[in-house]
Amino acid sequence: MGYESSGRPPLLLLPGLLCDEELWREQVRDLAAVADIGVADLTQDDSVAGMAARVLAAAPPRFALAGLSMGGYVAFEILRQQPERVSKLALFDTSAAPDSPLRAMQRRAGLRLLDRGRFAGVTQQLLPTLVHARHVDGPVGAQVRAMAQRVGAQAYRRQQTAILQRPDSRPLLAAIDVPTLIAVGEDDQLTPPAAAEEMHRGIAGSVLERIPDCGHLPTLETPQLATELLRRWLAW
Repeated sequence: MGYESSGRPPLLLLPGLLCDEELWREQVRDLAAVADIGVADLTQDDSVAGMAARVLAAAPPRFALAGLSMGGYVAFEILRQQPERVSKLALFDTSAAPDSPLRAMQRRAGLRLLDRGRFAGVTQQLLPTLVHARHVDGPVGAQVRAMAQRVGAQAYRRQQTAILQRPDSRPLLAAIDVPTLIAVGEDDQLTPPAAAEEMHRGIAGSVLERIPDCGHLPTLETPQLATELLRRWLAW
């Protein structure tokens, strides 16, 4: 994660599970004129506390913060650790609540497969839970699968361990007092609009945007709209 010293406001982007900087590639390119952008590496730690501490150690003194999915869990942890450093918050397709028992069971099943030496990354069968049906067989689906392979099995183990152990962030919502954008794909199966609505109710003054014909990864599925949402948020 690096920033240029241009005098533009710093923007820190947090990827999701099995995602890397490719998740934010178009936003990094298209927002470069209005922000100094860094994409965090969330592959090195097995707790959200460790991820947040590593991010904060490399970040500017104060920054706008955007996270998608697991990146949102880390954003909440950054706000627990050093809230005074966050000037704005954007939450894409994430949740403040802990996993449901079913979702936690699914994550543990994935970890057990790793114990047997099996790591498939994002399979063709899993893609429909991540992206809208129109993207499953196209370039977006290929991007998602390629990112997962780059991140790899051991980082996946660390990330899933961190996600399973993350705290409930719902009690934090009322204390968030920075300009906050909440965005969610209308067809997100993993963190559906109901999760976004819960965060919106909890964060005073937040703005909720529901993205049509989009699944869990709007920065890839609807990149121009995601960029425009971030551009407007940066100008608040």
